[in-house]
Amino acid sequence: MKKTRSALAAACILALAGLGPAHAVEVVTSASGANAAAILAAVTSFRTDLGTLNPNIAGNVGSGRREINWDGVPDALAAPNNLPANFFNVNSPRGVVFATPGSGVQVSANAGIAPVEFGNLNAVFPSQFATFSAQRLFTVLGSNVLDVNFFVPGSATPATTSAFGAVFTDVDSANVTSLQFFDTANVSLGRFFVPAFAGDETLSFLGVRFNAGEQIGRVRITSGSGALTGPISDLGDAVAMDDFIYAEPIAVAIAAIPEPASVVMLGVGLGALGWRLRSRRRQIG
Repeated sequence: MKKTRSALAAACILALAGLGPAHAVEVVTSASGANAAAILAAVTSFRTDLGTLNPNIAGNVGSGRREINWDGVPDALAAPNNLPANFFNVNSPRGVVFATPGSGVQVSANAGIAPVEFGNLNAVFPSQFATFSAQRLFTVLGSNVLDVNFFVPGSATPATTSAFGAVFTDVDSANVTSLQFFDTANVSLGRFFVPAFAGDETLSFLGVRFNAGEQIGRVRITSGSGALTGPISDLGDAVAMDDFIYAEPIAVAIAAIPEPASVVMLGVGLGALGWRLRSRRRQIG
């Protein structure tokens, strides 16, 4: 009981000093349906919440949002070729770099160049997948897990965002496809599942915005139940991705170091707390 009282009192002092932990507060926007029109209102609402669409230029704009719709990727970097993981930080500065335990990432081909909608991976996919913004999609190869890491666009400076959303196609199973958010200390801020909709060529959207000052350093996307490779009978819920929408990446803030006077006051407060607890124990004894 003594340790519990001490810990509680110390936590109160730390909170008063502004050193207590922040608690995530999220605003979730989601929708699913048979076509793009079914999710358009949700996507539009999420965009509006984030603000003005910023140009694809290096440097921090300060507010607003960035988007990736894959359609500006050169044919030479689309299927059947892989996309460089840093393309959207170097070639087209939007402040994200991809990582995956798989073998890479790929953007589907334009019509007339190669099979569309990942028909190069499996001939059935064009009849299962649909686009939200024509005509390209995005996937991970050799895995269904993608990490989206944030940087000040066009630089190696780590950054954070306050919101991220993505469009998915052919999400058949509930509680499978998801977004998981991590802060700069790699602590999870929560995992959120993409809404499912039965049938082929369907679309789903999930966007999550944190409004209590949380700093998202990484988003882990789990798309479907497995990688888009191998026999169709082994794929389970095969899911591809379309548009990414996220708040402007901001350089990682260095935690403020308390002023010397604040440190002294904190020490005095802890000392006084200890004295009072010792006095109380003497009175009780």
